Amino acid sequence: MADAATRLTALADKLLGEPLPVRVRAWDGSEAGPPGAPVVVLRHRRALRRLLWKPGELGLARAWVAGELDIEGDLYLALDLLSGLIWERGGDPKDPVHPVRDPRLRAAARELLRLAGPLPPPAPPAEELRRRTGRLHTRRRDRRAVSHHYDVGNAFYELVLGPSMVYSCAYWERPDATLEEAQRDKLELICRKLGLKEGDRLLDVGCGWGSLALHAARHHGAHVVGITLSAEQAAYARKRIAEEGLADRIEIRVQDYRDVRDGPYDAVSSIGMAEHVGSVRYREYADDLYALLKDGGRLLNHQIARRPEGDEAAYHVDEFIDAYVFPDGELAPLGRTLSTLEDAGFEARDVEAIREHYGLTLRQWVRNLEAGWERAVRLTTPGRARVWRLYMAASALSFERNRIGVNQILAVKTPEGGGSGMGLRSRTWGSAP
Repeated sequence: MADAATRLTALADKLLGEPLPVRVRAWDGSEAGPPGAPVVVLRHRRALRRLLWKPGELGLARAWVAGELDIEGDLYLALDLLSGLIWERGGDPKDPVHPVRDPRLRAAARELLRLAGPLPPPAPPAEELRRRTGRLHTRRRDRRAVSHHYDVGNAFYELVLGPSMVYSCAYWERPDATLEEAQRDKLELICRKLGLKEGDRLLDVGCGWGSLALHAARHHGAHVVGITLSAEQAAYARKRIAEEGLADRIEIRVQDYRDVRDGPYDAVSSIGMAEHVGSVRYREYADDLYALLKDGGRLLNHQIARRPEGDEAAYHVDEFIDAYVFPDGELAPLGRTLSTLEDAGFEARDVEAIREHYGLTLRQWVRNLEAGWERAVRLTTPGRARVWRLYMAASALSFERNRIGVNQILAVKTPEGGGSGMGLRSRTWGSAP
């Protein structure tokens, strides 16, 4: 008799102390749960073994990436409904998802184990980065982490990001703008905040596929040095630059920020880069950027921020993101980033929170991926495409629900005399009269 879904939902209710908010379809074809809700499809008992072995998001992620677990219906709604059970539970040993004493809960757990089949679960999917060597945030380890994320194939990123090839939060001047318009407006906003003018030297740290460098050179006459640790990004950026005839204005290097020694620069941009730096290196990072700027030079730091923890020592890196997306990446609260920049000598002149803009951006990237799904799978692997769909959809919800944010910090290397070079009016971005 096909009844695995009924048994699963009943056991989950006991273990969690509340009904599952989604329907469940099990490997035997049975289905149970609230009518009309998104359906969590367990295609194989292996998915259940993974979830039991690693309760919380890592077990869910492994089953998802392996194709053993899927969602039918509204993916965003399903993730939103499950967030309280998966992302916000399972990490605390006192949580009821870890029953140890209550005999009824222990009996339910044993029944789940019988349904799941023999443990342990299969090996993690090949897309998971497991072996890491060396101290955290050394040059060698950072290079490998960046390669894991960015060297997926430029054609895959073209499919997801669209023609702009900008992999950071767009700036939506109006809700009905296209993604390309919103990314163009973001690049222009950065250049205006930096006050770029003809002949200025710009260092773009983490230059990606060269989009900001091209915009700054083409529209503002800047001379740009872009650095990245991704050889694939660098090759793509150089090709674009040559095709536009801007090789005399833009240089792309495969280089670590710690090795740049050809300052001073008039401006430095760090767009979606600082999340890779890590807390142990962030002061060094701020010091290096400060040293590379001329007096009066500007820094535009565009960075994702997490909410402050009640106990900062308890902060831990998101397991799914760390294993499958951004190895060794860390998020810091906005206040800590500002304090570190100020400790390095910068004067913070403006902070613009654009959290809602990232939700809009990510949803567009998900639409692009879903529209080109078959090609995305051919360009990478089915597992890698599934990683990106889950990561981007879950991230969109995190921004929309204020679990994380993103901010543009404009800071100046103000000289001892106090002349910042900024105009008197806020957010005009021009030079002082």
